Amino acid sequence: MNKKITKLIMDMDGVLWHGDTPMPGLVDYFHALDTAGIDYILATNNATKRIVQYAEKLAGFGVHVPAEKILTSAESTAVYLAEEYDLDTPIYIVGDSGLYEAITSHGFRILSPADVRNGEFAPVVVVGLSRTITYEGLAMAAHLVERGARFIGTNPDASFPSEIGPLPGSGAIIAVVEASTGVTPFIIGKPAPVMFHEAIDRLGGDPDTIAMVGDRLSTDIAGGRDAGLQTIMVLSGISTREEAEQGDIHPDYIVDDISAIPDLLKNGQS
Repeated sequence: MNKKITKLIMDMDGVLWHGDTPMPGLVDYFHALDTAGIDYILATNNATKRIVQYAEKLAGFGVHVPAEKILTSAESTAVYLAEEYDLDTPIYIVGDSGLYEAITSHGFRILSPADVRNGEFAPVVVVGLSRTITYEGLAMAAHLVERGARFIGTNPDASFPSEIGPLPGSGAIIAVVEASTGVTPFIIGKPAPVMFHEAIDRLGGDPDTIAMVGDRLSTDIAGGRDAGLQTIMVLSGISTREEAEQGDIHPDYIVDDISAIPDLLKNGQS
């Protein structure tokens, strides 16, 4: 029998909002969690934004979340690199500002495409979603991987939800370098264990009482299950009820959206 859920790891895109549109009842949802004493970490595979941007976005929706409760795949990538490599190690990045800031804030030196074309070598290539991607940027990433650099991907999401529907995500960018080099990347974000371990540690390290709340079976739910967490799938994002019921990945609970979660927790997940 599942233990009572007292803590949550929650995805954001498709769970708390679509693009710049908050889910209905978002403020009431967080008030209900706080009232019930439910601790949480907001964990997104999106590596494009800085943590402060997520805090500001939530504040704009009327929800105030401390920065330490927000975890991105960019920050998880930077924490992982800090554990594996010396400070000032050259890193080559394909990504947006969130990824650059997270990695530079941990003391690493970033190489540009021009640096690589001029002969400099980075032992690590990190690839995530970039909305300003260029052929040169991708080409130099592939060139480094061909020369033996370690290939790390922030997250495998092939798409992400928006107001107009799914758009190409980090996994689509990573696939270009993978196809060019034949090298499979080491993935940091969900469903890989690295990001889950970081989130669990921040919540006190007891997975038995933690549930993963997400909208995507292949990342949120599969990764949460593999990490030993209970799983709650919301139908407000990517995956459908039919996919959850008929596929190989089965969440413990399925709800229409976040508004149903406080009652689910209150009633003992019956």
